[in-house]
Amino acid sequence: MSENFEQLLEENLQRLVMKPGEIVEGKVLEANADYVVVNVGLKSDASIAAAEFKDADGVLTVSPGDTVEVTLESVEDGSGNTRLSRERAVRTRAWQTLLEAYNENTRVTGRVTGRVKGGFTVDLMGLRGFLPGSLVDVRSPWESMDLEQQEMEFKIIKFEQQRNNIVVSRRAIVEKEINQERAKLLETLEEGQVHKGVVKTIVEYGAFVNIGGIDGLLHVTDMSWKKVRYPSDVVEPGQELEVRVLKFDREKERVSLGIKQLSEDPWLDLPNRCPSGTKLSGRVTNITDYGCFVAIEDGVEGLVYQSEIDWRNKHVRPNKACQIGDEVEVMVLDIDIERRRVSLSLKQCQPNPWKEFAVQCKRGDIITGTVRSVTDFGAFIEVPGGIDGLLYKKDLSWEEEGDRALAELKKGTELRVKVLSVDPEHERIALGLKQLDGDPFADYVEKNRKGGTVSGTVKTIGEKGTTVELAPGVEGHLRPDECYRTADDGSQVALAAGDPVEAKITSIDRKERLVRLSVRMLEMDLEDKVLENYSPETSHSEATLGDKLKEKLGGDAADKPKDESDDEAAPKRKA
Repeated sequence: MSENFEQLLEENLQRLVMKPGEIVEGKVLEANADYVVVNVGLKSDASIAAAEFKDADGVLTVSPGDTVEVTLESVEDGSGNTRLSRERAVRTRAWQTLLEAYNENTRVTGRVTGRVKGGFTVDLMGLRGFLPGSLVDVRSPWESMDLEQQEMEFKIIKFEQQRNNIVVSRRAIVEKEINQERAKLLETLEEGQVHKGVVKTIVEYGAFVNIGGIDGLLHVTDMSWKKVRYPSDVVEPGQELEVRVLKFDREKERVSLGIKQLSEDPWLDLPNRCPSGTKLSGRVTNITDYGCFVAIEDGVEGLVYQSEIDWRNKHVRPNKACQIGDEVEVMVLDIDIERRRVSLSLKQCQPNPWKEFAVQCKRGDIITGTVRSVTDFGAFIEVPGGIDGLLYKKDLSWEEEGDRALAELKKGTELRVKVLSVDPEHERIALGLKQLDGDPFADYVEKNRKGGTVSGTVKTIGEKGTTVELAPGVEGHLRPDECYRTADDGSQVALAAGDPVEAKITSIDRKERLVRLSVRMLEMDLEDKVLENYSPETSHSEATLGDKLKEKLGGDAADKPKDESDDEAAPKRKA
């Protein structure tokens, strides 16, 4: 009997041979907030700090009667007590489990505990691992992702226990899931479907959106019904959104996506909702050198051209008239559905100063204005209402072309001018300065009609004819073949500048302010009168037809004393 007892005792002691550092199982005898008593079958029980049995939230995870794994630190310490470690056992078991997962390429579960340079730290069964930013997800950038305190699955890609170095990848898990989802999506994807996606990257012409493992192109023109300048104004990386499949090439696996197609096209019924002449409130969305864009509806923007901003200044800078974000009132001028363009006007919502001027000032009224600017062809005069009228240089003076009078005009000078014409539709006002005085041309032609005989002085002689000054501010014109006169002896004498000349008015051009003259017609009229007075009965008298002509054309030829040649010639003419 004693032999059997000794044998059993020896076998039991052999089983209880434990080496420091080994993992053994023990039974929890007592557990409180300060310590946990564990028995592993040795002579004495061990007290372990309760902190080694608490989870991340500080809750005690064991109770009396539970079986736990611990590491034997020493069978007896200096006081004869057994020393055990729960923390070391858990750590050792974790290394073993992670090593198996690394060798078998299986997944492990961990919790992201914080953000560090280049990635995140991960708690793997109590061990610290590193998750590089490039291995967080298939999307980028990872800096914008919030993963802290999230529990997820990883794959171990690097395992060095001696250096306490564990590197994990979440991307490997995600890629596998995406590939499975991608294969399933490719089988069922059709044009017109609506899917949820995540913006992956943004490029100059749009953005790539991942829908279930497939990257589709969301072109900038399909982001909104309104004009989008930059894709980043509408979407941003990592943003989740709904998209519609516009086109799908199954062979090339290319997908075109759209956002605006999820809503009705606001341009379809726009002419009925906003016909020309409609006044609307809108918001300035963009300003350019040539005008400003105003949103009149969601997805509809119109352009206010520079010339439609202000009545008084067609060349006003758009950024001086309004700013982005301003609420303004505009009038619809024109809608082009095919080109998706709306022409708007700011000034049409304000009183038209040109029409107001036309009501207040009529043609012929005399007003006072201020010289705004002087050009080569005239001067712009600011008239009542803050608008400009044009004073052409030809309307400055009756006696000259107006260059000298124009050169004397200075900016800021006040002038009394006469309104010559008002055209509100074309925004034109013609003014005159010389019209304040009487028109010498009108007065002259009133007194000298067509067919009358007038006198003047040769002013200039040119290839196209001779200019004759008939009166101050009044000129006559002789054709090139008229640039001579008949002398007393019947010869033709060319006219020279400064010569007096007598001629007949052949026509009057009131538009060109020109009197056309003829010396030859005057001479022919005089000759006709002489012929009328000449008769055969007078043919034997001393005065011949030539003498009569000389008397009419030569003026004082009849009063001159006759020389001998004349006396001798007379009998011959009589014969």
